[in-house]
Amino acid sequence: MLDNPIIRGFNPDPSFIRVGDDYYIATSTFEWYPGVQIHHSTDLVNWRICANVLDRQSQLDLRGTVSSGGVWAPNLSYDQGTFYLVYTDVKNRKGVYKDTHNYLVTAQEITGPWSEPTYLNSSGFDPALFHDDDGRKWLINMCWNFRRPNRKFDGILLQEFNEEKGKLIGPIKKIIEGKDNWVTEGSNLYKYNGYYYMLLAEGGTGFNHSVTVARAETIGGTYQLDPSSPLLTARHNPDHPIQKAGHGSLIQTQSGEWYMAYLCARPLPDKMCPLGRETAIQKCYWSEDNWLRLAGDSQLPLARIPEPDLPKSTRTSLASYDDFGQSELALHFHTLRVPASEDWLSLTKRPGFLRLRGRESLTSLYDQSVVARKVQHFYCDVETAVLFEPTSFNHMAGLICLFDEDDLFYLRLSYDEDIGKHINVIWHEKGQYYEDFDSRVALDDLTICYLKLTIRLDRVQFFFATKISEWQPIGPTFNFGQLGDAFSGKLGFTGAYVGMCAQDIANGQQYADFEFFHYKDDVKIEE
Repeated sequence: MLDNPIIRGFNPDPSFIRVGDDYYIATSTFEWYPGVQIHHSTDLVNWRICANVLDRQSQLDLRGTVSSGGVWAPNLSYDQGTFYLVYTDVKNRKGVYKDTHNYLVTAQEITGPWSEPTYLNSSGFDPALFHDDDGRKWLINMCWNFRRPNRKFDGILLQEFNEEKGKLIGPIKKIIEGKDNWVTEGSNLYKYNGYYYMLLAEGGTGFNHSVTVARAETIGGTYQLDPSSPLLTARHNPDHPIQKAGHGSLIQTQSGEWYMAYLCARPLPDKMCPLGRETAIQKCYWSEDNWLRLAGDSQLPLARIPEPDLPKSTRTSLASYDDFGQSELALHFHTLRVPASEDWLSLTKRPGFLRLRGRESLTSLYDQSVVARKVQHFYCDVETAVLFEPTSFNHMAGLICLFDEDDLFYLRLSYDEDIGKHINVIWHEKGQYYEDFDSRVALDDLTICYLKLTIRLDRVQFFFATKISEWQPIGPTFNFGQLGDAFSGKLGFTGAYVGMCAQDIANGQQYADFEFFHYKDDVKIEE
């Protein structure tokens, strides 16, 4: 059996394609760098990260981007030997307006290099590029209409893309109207058996999320909504283990089966989803009257499905232990808003260590020194070791677990005039700063300090050690749900990250050296 989600942790908005015997899924990255992660499989069961697309600042400038802005809903396609990826770079998502710039990049190989971006439009987000069988190419995206209080999601727009000219041409046509007090977005366009089909995300990306289907005989419509809609949703089953299902993307396997990838989430008992929105798949089929249906004729996302009829590949997983002996960061590491560069991050200045030069504060939207990976499990341990010599309270370095600048937990080394070099826990909750002064431990002349974090479903606890494996708990036990995308009513779109960071708010010169980073998801649970 295949267990959903297939790509765990914060990996939303899947765009699903097949090229020969290879399957690729692109997922959103928002304010995290590099932009757009590509996952590869040959059997739809075992997936690995194979590429990050937007890996340089000329392609993607995220400095100053609001949290949960940045790269939304990439759409991956392939035609005549070229990979195409369109995406939205969201510069503003607060208030009535949205500044949503849509771009196109291309590559001959999925691993790149990917081109410099071609600007498309800014009329709305969730773009998709459709390659028709007559050679013409069409862009669709949702229309954002700030004038309508009840219908800002104002439908789906269609316009032709001229590849030779590198721009959109011809009239813009609204091919699907929006609905009052509803959300219509995340569209993907397909052609099958004489119809153009559009997979729509509706109901918002929270617990009302869904996939619906509309079709037309011509690309410009009129599109008819499937009378049995929605195709997929968990909105009527609040206790179902997989929630928020929507934003579908469709492929046909080489053996003739149809599968749809979609985003979903697994809530904690308090309904928070700190792992973020994840990627699942489900088998589909075409009914006699040419409508798409889920296998089993249920609308629910399933936690387990039969494995596809494909040759099995070797199971792979993310490396759990990084000793920083390579010349570049592993693909599963991300940085916040800026690319990894030698002016603040080095794997060579102290071989076998990751050196981070402390820069701006934890609330900066510009130049933070953070290297982190997605939390993908409700039960895991994370360990690292740091060498750091702070001489000011403005110097900090350590192990961080965060959703964004408003909500984070941080086990950090710092300096205080009374206690000197020490370790303790600070955290941000709903944008407020808190520090556990009682947990401060003087480190005196200690050179290396070991740091650990454990996640046990909804509980997060820090530990430290002055000798390896002699762990002592430090600071309070935190609610993991605080790092969820709806904590305190916020509308965020990412998920929890865990990693290493350093700050020097005084002059940006103090650095920290991290010896290793170990993410363990096979922990033994003793309750």
